[in-house]
Amino acid sequence: MQASSSRNSASEQRPAGGVRSKPKRFAVIGAGMSGIACARTLAQAGHDVTVFEQHGDAAGRTAIVDSVCGGFDAGAQYFTVRDQRFETALATVPGLCRAWSVNTVRVLDEAGRVVAAAPPPGERHWVATPGMDALVKAWAAPLARNGQLLVNTPIARIERDALSPEQWQLHAETADGGSQIFAGFDAVLLAVPAPVAQAILGEHQTPWEDTLNNVEMAPCWTLMLGFAHAVRPGLTTLGPQWNAARSTHHRIAWLARESSKPGRSQVERWTVQASPQWSKEHLNDDKGRVQAKLMRAFSEVTGIHATPTLVETRRWRHARTMMPMGKPALWDSGAQLGLCGDWCLGHRLEDAFLSGLELALAAIGKQTP
Repeated sequence: MQASSSRNSASEQRPAGGVRSKPKRFAVIGAGMSGIACARTLAQAGHDVTVFEQHGDAAGRTAIVDSVCGGFDAGAQYFTVRDQRFETALATVPGLCRAWSVNTVRVLDEAGRVVAAAPPPGERHWVATPGMDALVKAWAAPLARNGQLLVNTPIARIERDALSPEQWQLHAETADGGSQIFAGFDAVLLAVPAPVAQAILGEHQTPWEDTLNNVEMAPCWTLMLGFAHAVRPGLTTLGPQWNAARSTHHRIAWLARESSKPGRSQVERWTVQASPQWSKEHLNDDKGRVQAKLMRAFSEVTGIHATPTLVETRRWRHARTMMPMGKPALWDSGAQLGLCGDWCLGHRLEDAFLSGLELALAAIGKQTP
């Protein structure tokens, strides 16, 4: 949705006198893992950074859903560490992330029978505590303290600054239907899903249009179930002995017992993520209908037929990268525009971090993505 061209109730921010200042002034759109990794790298290099986030906090796909039963990791369920740069960054927040003993992730058939164990032995599963969003929030905290993180600020489009054509201005949608303008940026970096980036860029996507059109992202319906009468550890724990599984059920791709993760409430609760194909086929279905179908599939796979005391459903329009771009980021030094996100490299949380890092380094001339 495009922002209104009206400037009613708009505020405009630009450097005094409209003169480009040094260090460079960056706008980062999106406060998920890639956006915050990018912004913190730029800030550490001494640049002026403002992060714009459409939701109420930094999180992205690590967002959680709070409930009376405890939190649910509604998006990213865990992460692995394969790159030394990610491991080094994690060392800056000691104790925040803990290993998740999942009794080895299982692969289930349509009837819920275990047919294999995955992933490869030896790769540890990690979670942030007390929820997956804690890692992104910890890295975003210095930006927030300095007033450099603007939440509830959805950016609809960007354009050249009319008063300083070599700079950029951002149009944000306001709750009253107007447009708030943020001006005077030397560069704009988009850390959002590829289709969202295309919508924001508009005509400015032209050099990358074919590349972005080749990126394929799938939606995901996520079901969250709480059972307040069952508390771990104890005899009242429900369901199978395993704590996480990939499934070949036509509706379900992933199931996880949230209460088995370290640092979480011990009330029994499950997160169920629908398969990409099923989510795509039912993307615009009624939420109640989707919820009922996923609950039925959950019972078929886990054997849990107890009535949950809490049911939540969330739809992610751009959840999983099916066909990545194949390079860490996109950077146009002439236009001073860049794009990053997990979709550049894959779908893992580490992919998002590395993409944001590499875009920041490219933007300050340290390397080419």
